[in-house]
Amino acid sequence: MITKRIIPCLDVKNGRVVKGVNFEGLHDVSSPVELAEYYSRAGADELVFYDITASAEGRALFTDILTETARRVFIPLTVGGGINTVADFDRVLKCGADKVSVNSGAIRRPELVGEAARLYGDQCVVLSVDVKRVDGEFRVFARGGRDDTGMEAISWIRRCVDAGAGEVVVNSIDTDGVKGGFDLQMLDAVCRAVSVPVIASGGAGCTEDFITLFSSLPRVDAGLAASIFHFGEVKIRDLKEEMRRRGIPARI
Repeated sequence: MITKRIIPCLDVKNGRVVKGVNFEGLHDVSSPVELAEYYSRAGADELVFYDITASAEGRALFTDILTETARRVFIPLTVGGGINTVADFDRVLKCGADKVSVNSGAIRRPELVGEAARLYGDQCVVLSVDVKRVDGEFRVFARGGRDDTGMEAISWIRRCVDAGAGEVVVNSIDTDGVKGGFDLQMLDAVCRAVSVPVIASGGAGCTEDFITLFSSLPRVDAGLAASIFHFGEVKIRDLKEEMRRRGIPARI
């Protein structure tokens, strides 16, 4: 089993980190710069930085806070929100991002994934997918989980990976912020469909949820969470030590 990554997620709105439940009811948490710096010191393997209202508001991702965040952290940084063109990829990378996450922009124009992969390499293109069950089907949602696209999620993910996405973040809207565990059924379906790294997002409530995730689905490469890390319910170093004690490789 390869080393599993633990990734805190900074959902940023109006320059502040926020967190909600099922993508709704957002509450202020902290400064993204200060929180990113803390996680960089606390043992996080990577960071994900989402400008969560950029797509819904039809604007470009803000760059001043991103630039300052990138300047202060020394672990890989994935950035998303309002990524609609290769020029957006270029701008975010020049601000210090290591990888760029695309979601609604790819839904609007699927060829963006291939264009970005050809310019910057597959390893730079992260497909982020917000997925919710609708009538028994895994359905893709856009604009921060607001709009049902009508697209079946597994085939959409496979299409984007075939086009050049080098990594997939699977955001389960059903389990987001609920703290009842990751959506193992959904994640298993994605892992069976693609061969690139899969990152699980949505539902982590305790250390045991990560143990269950990696033990049940060894093909999942990383676990992403927000509130349990933001509010100190789980310490990253403690989590990694428990993972290693249970036979799950982790970088400490």
